[in-house]
Amino acid sequence: MRKILLLSLAAMLAGCFKVGPDYQRPEIATPKNWRFAEKGAKDTTNLKWWEQLGDPALNRLVERGIQQNLDLKIAVANVDRFMGLYGSTRSNLFPQISGEGNYLHRQASGRVLNLPDGSGLNPKETDYARLAATMNWELDVWGALRRANEAAMGDMLAQDAFKRAVILTLVSQIAQTYIQLRTLDMNLEITRNVVATLAEELRIAQVRFREGYTSELEVNQVESEYERRAALIPAAEQEIALAEHALKVLLGENPGSIQRGRTIDEIRQPAVPAGLPSEILARRPDIEQAEQELIAANARIGVARGLYFPRISLTGDVGQLSSEVSALFTPGANFWSIGSAVLTPLFTAGKIAGQVQAAEAVQRATLANYQRAIISAFREFEDALVSTQKTVEQEEKQRKRVTAVQNYVNLAQVRYDEGYTDFITLLDALRQLYEAQIDRLQAQSAKLTSSVQLYRAMGGGWVVQADATLPKPLEPSVFP
Repeated sequence: MRKILLLSLAAMLAGCFKVGPDYQRPEIATPKNWRFAEKGAKDTTNLKWWEQLGDPALNRLVERGIQQNLDLKIAVANVDRFMGLYGSTRSNLFPQISGEGNYLHRQASGRVLNLPDGSGLNPKETDYARLAATMNWELDVWGALRRANEAAMGDMLAQDAFKRAVILTLVSQIAQTYIQLRTLDMNLEITRNVVATLAEELRIAQVRFREGYTSELEVNQVESEYERRAALIPAAEQEIALAEHALKVLLGENPGSIQRGRTIDEIRQPAVPAGLPSEILARRPDIEQAEQELIAANARIGVARGLYFPRISLTGDVGQLSSEVSALFTPGANFWSIGSAVLTPLFTAGKIAGQVQAAEAVQRATLANYQRAIISAFREFEDALVSTQKTVEQEEKQRKRVTAVQNYVNLAQVRYDEGYTDFITLLDALRQLYEAQIDRLQAQSAKLTSSVQLYRAMGGGWVVQADATLPKPLEPSVFP
């Protein structure tokens, strides 16, 4: 009865005490409003924001990337691995039972038994057979094992949050790379149009030179500009191929061509997502990852401090023991034993103190990392907000510039054809038109890219929806 009472008391203590500090979420100074808030913001953070771009080809690429990306598959496998480690750590809270079977057939040495030579006596042969189950159970009186379990759970949840961060980054990278690809396609088209215009101007200059209406200098000027612009075509084709290969890697596929959808002019800019700074804390998986890592580091302080306390274990054996194998499972062959052990540190030369010091230092560093993740998230969203606003303004200015330069080219062409101006003026107008079209294209691309970065900085509930389509980790096993 005393043993039962002591065991019950130990179980009660194990349920109400845990060494080490309990986790409390740190106070974070959260701004109340965004500095560059958008009045027309819409609540779109829980939707598949890339569908607002209006390109079915991009939508298909995103779906393929979520299912096939290799970095994401690694993240999914790592969640499964950490789930297994959590299950292994949790098992320390329960009795560990193992089976054992022994058989020994032995004959003693006659020399050891001092039997005289020639006596005809032979050493006796003996058998030993044992079949038993052994139990060892460390009682978690001080809560150190539960702290270890808490840390393992934090590690697993942090890895799961990292997986969702990979999804968030992956979709953003696919969208940005696709926008870059369509930008390069348009850049190649603009370059080819300019080269075609210069080729026609070169043909006209050569005809005028043969007819004696102009000098060879004018032909050389046109030819020089033509060759300079023509050299940009293979460079643009190279950049397109590299962008396609980068996009293929994101899809988890071998390098190859990418099916296009809408042109860069047809892609729509997504609405600015609405949300307060405090909501980012719940939407960003990298912040959740940093907090779970902080929870795990905090729990490991308790694991380290638990080494100061005695370790109390219960042991037991039950089974069959006989001097003959045939006598197993017969009346009288049963045996059992139960016991306990206490192991407490007396002198470790500072080993435990060093482990506690290291655990506390890791907790402080992880706390700083958590705070840095939050501040970085606020900065990323603010940066994306101001970039979205200002790139829209830049794109509008560049559009007006293209219109003005196009008028300049038309007037210069008319005046040149009528002989009121030289060819240098027309060539300058063509050069400015090309540069204005490229600058406008870059501003247009930057505007769309800023919108992608804005949604990446905000996070959103759509990540959970995408996560639901991926394989789920196996739950920790209880047997064996």
